[in-house]
Amino acid sequence: MIYLNLVKEFFITGLFAFGGGYSTVPFLAHISDVYHWYSQTELSHMLAIAAITPGPVGINVATYAGVKTAGLSGALCATFGEVLPAIIIINLMAGVCAKYKENVYFKSIIYVLKPVSCALLTIPVIYMLKENVDNIFAVVILMCLLIYSFRHKKSPLFYFIVSGMAGLIYNLI
Repeated sequence: MIYLNLVKEFFITGLFAFGGGYSTVPFLAHISDVYHWYSQTELSHMLAIAAITPGPVGINVATYAGVKTAGLSGALCATFGEVLPAIIIINLMAGVCAKYKENVYFKSIIYVLKPVSCALLTIPVIYMLKENVDNIFAVVILMCLLIYSFRHKKSPLFYFIVSGMAGLIYNLI
């Protein structure tokens, strides 16, 4: 039954992953609350690990959560559930997009989905801040890198490396 639940929950997560892996965080948090397969702290760690490992964040998190929940079989089920909606939707929408790409209604739908995706991306920030609000150093690093990012356009990898190094130095001291 756990395998079916993994496929079902990660299918739902993958179905609403419009805008990227981070937009799935509300669904991942819901999974944590309902099934207790991982804690909110572990979710924060999964996101950090998924962000620095090769591949899409959503798939990396699904695989990690599946391994934690039910081993290798769980990883395969969660990953399959995560990618299945994309496979179905891409196959269905490829023809529609080509046919209606200049349609005003189609353009309007895409136009509205962009800010919705941005709103969903703020949720991981809120969850991570809630998990780390007791660590003032993490908040200071976040604010410094946020201000820096407005002035200098760098690769996200740069910010991961800088924050990781700062955290390492902080913990060594």
